[in-house]
Amino acid sequence: MNTQHAQEILFDRKLIASLPANGPRYTSYPTADRFHAGFTADDYIQAVQQRAASPLSLYIHIPFCNTICYYCGCNKIITKDTGRADQYLGYLKKEFALQAELLSGKPELAQLHFGGGTPTFLSDAQLDFVFDTIRRHFTLMPQGEYSIEIDPRKVSRESVLFLGSLGFNRMSVGIQDFDPQVQQAVNRIQSEEETRIVIDAAREAGFQSVSVDLIYGLPHQTPATMQQTLDKVLALGPDRLAVYHYAHLPHIFKPQRRIDTNAVPSSNTKLDMLQQIVQRLDSEGYVFIGMDHFAKPQDELALALRQGRLQRNFQGYSTHADCDLIAVGLSSIGKIGRIYSQNQRHLDDYYADLDAGRLPIFRGYSLNDDDLLRRRIIQDLMCRFGLDFARYEAECRQPFAQYFAAELADLAQLAAKGLVELNGSGLRVTPKGRFLIRNIAMVFDFHLRHRNTAAKYSQTV
Repeated sequence: MNTQHAQEILFDRKLIASLPANGPRYTSYPTADRFHAGFTADDYIQAVQQRAASPLSLYIHIPFCNTICYYCGCNKIITKDTGRADQYLGYLKKEFALQAELLSGKPELAQLHFGGGTPTFLSDAQLDFVFDTIRRHFTLMPQGEYSIEIDPRKVSRESVLFLGSLGFNRMSVGIQDFDPQVQQAVNRIQSEEETRIVIDAAREAGFQSVSVDLIYGLPHQTPATMQQTLDKVLALGPDRLAVYHYAHLPHIFKPQRRIDTNAVPSSNTKLDMLQQIVQRLDSEGYVFIGMDHFAKPQDELALALRQGRLQRNFQGYSTHADCDLIAVGLSSIGKIGRIYSQNQRHLDDYYADLDAGRLPIFRGYSLNDDDLLRRRIIQDLMCRFGLDFARYEAECRQPFAQYFAAELADLAQLAAKGLVELNGSGLRVTPKGRFLIRNIAMVFDFHLRHRNTAAKYSQTV
């Protein structure tokens, strides 16, 4: 193992197998399954009108995909008709106008993210239309993070250069796996060459960071095929990697019913592959950021981790301070101060609200003081891997140990297993505990502890 990172990364298989297997990813706290229809657009409007002037984040959801990937559980619309996107973008423009009425001037954008679906389902002209709309209502900052999710199967070198000219400077490239049998089984045929063209074009266009997504646990994957995929991926030299666990839940996600359950690797084989990935990335010099994210030592995520500036939001790990998030598009989730809001999840409902001249918000959540305190603690655990109890006592209005007596009792059990080191003034997550940070954060989740939910969470490792 790379000695430079040996103290930061320790994969304990026995420990991983001994803990609860499922839990939230904590891109928010409380988690989205706590959102409710009692929260309305009026609550959102009040929150926006009360916010102090400061740079914003903006998320835009593009729900369309040309083809269906059988493993996918995202909110998407499968179509080859790009005309449907023209109609959708017209409604996005309406939503932008409604949001702009609530904001004074042209607020600065510290972050921008296009997610999906497949954002590159849009043509260059359609992307230009969206960017023109953005620039009409917001001011792009010179040092802002402007990212887009890329499907290399649908993007040419020229299109990537065009994305760079629009203002994008970061991209996430879907790969998942390069093995032909695995690709066939999940209906995502993607060559190494077309992926390389996109990544090389991103470098040419001056993109500051290129991330790639991999999935372990897909049908027909083995440690041997994963080794070959890793060889090919690392030859591309990505700045970041996100390595996700495939959860086979065909009773929830209909596309997964097309996957042969017998071809899905066993839990033991999945752990073999994860351990293999972790050890390989460590040996190649990548820094373990947290959960399932890795980055080169000079990447801004790794720098933010070392400097204590790392953040976590709906798009995952980030380097910017915790900005208010404006979200537009189908099913998108926003965050303003102490509220979360989510847009309509069905296209007809989304269009109907905008035709009626109202924001297409169908549910959300207003955080109480306890939620805010726990959100801060969970953020510190996920991003700084430790807690200084004194930092929270003003919000507790009593000793930390008294306010969180039940939680500290549970943490003592995790300390006995070697996940954390506890003392009277704080805790530190150990190298082996960092892989199980979701399990540690779950200790502070009041809603998970006290209220039932029908939510199906992903595996923690």
